[in-house]
Amino acid sequence: MDTTIAAGTEAPTTQDAPERAPREKSARSRQTGDFTELARTVQEAGLMRRRHGYYWTRFVVLTLLLVGLGVTFVLIGQSWWQLLVAAALALVLGQVMFLGHDAAHRQIFASGRWNDWASLVIANLYAGMSYGWWQHKHSRHHAKPNQVAADPDIETGVLVFTTEDVPKVRTGLVGWFAQRQGWFFFPLLLLEGLNLHISGVRTIFGRGEVKRRPVEMAFVTLRLGGYLALVFWVLPVGMAFAFLGVQLALFGLYMGAVFAPNHKGMPIVPKNARIDFLRRQVLMSRNIRGGRLTDWFMGGLNYQVEHHLFPSMARPHLRRVQPLVREFCASRGIQYTETSLLQSYGIVVRYLNRVGLAARDPFQCPLTQEYRSAR
Repeated sequence: MDTTIAAGTEAPTTQDAPERAPREKSARSRQTGDFTELARTVQEAGLMRRRHGYYWTRFVVLTLLLVGLGVTFVLIGQSWWQLLVAAALALVLGQVMFLGHDAAHRQIFASGRWNDWASLVIANLYAGMSYGWWQHKHSRHHAKPNQVAADPDIETGVLVFTTEDVPKVRTGLVGWFAQRQGWFFFPLLLLEGLNLHISGVRTIFGRGEVKRRPVEMAFVTLRLGGYLALVFWVLPVGMAFAFLGVQLALFGLYMGAVFAPNHKGMPIVPKNARIDFLRRQVLMSRNIRGGRLTDWFMGGLNYQVEHHLFPSMARPHLRRVQPLVREFCASRGIQYTETSLLQSYGIVVRYLNRVGLAARDPFQCPLTQEYRSAR
């Protein structure tokens, strides 16, 4: 099934332009006003206020957990039980990155400078990532999710996300892999942790523009250098590599397992499509149902629709704003997608396999319906 969508933005013909243009303009004006109305409702409900206590508590708890794991690592010494410490560290670092994600989105402090420094400390110093690299990439994704040539998360690399890219990789071993790429998706995530570190290091030590480059370089060097020194000081070489392998593999798997369900398998927007903000963010995002455990495991990103509509909203408010957003979308006839975590994984795998096979099944896009019904 090809989920590349048409946005219904084709230019009117000479005959129908005078008749359609006013109606199209009116429809777009209504659609633009929809988000303004929703944002006003959310603001009046007090759901955009800061939650300093919540975030300071999380920061202190995560810091204590990291210190505790470090002490435990040294006390255990040369033992294969250290692999359990590596697994626990991967989980805690995942939670650290969620906190860094919130700071990068200006969710924690009113001051942009405070949020920047919080992101640098959390991402670079605590997790060994590059805040500058991640912010640039993730900002582009938020601006135009699932849009061809705009969203870096669907650029062709090891995996192919759009059927248009399939002919480029259809032959030989690469073609065989592409046709089964859905089944390889989660195993490949075991390498994502290493990839995230390498991408960050290449960015901050490269030639591209990086804000606060010296700080990023110092923090990442201290974090990665100190971490590796400690691991190889406490453990023999073979055991040290095993520890690093488990920690990086599980960390990458955790990050991918949380971020993949949010947009993979949702409609793909053509390169030149013009879509209003509300529909762009809602129709390309998928929420994950669940309770408090799901909220914790996914760092609040299970409310992906709400997060994309209000990226600076504090994480605790996402659960509260969801009923408002869902009801608002229903009143406007905007499709709101929500599924379970396991179902979302199945959707991702099937979608990637369909793209790899370049299937061309008919697909009635909700976005197309939105624009046609608005005319």
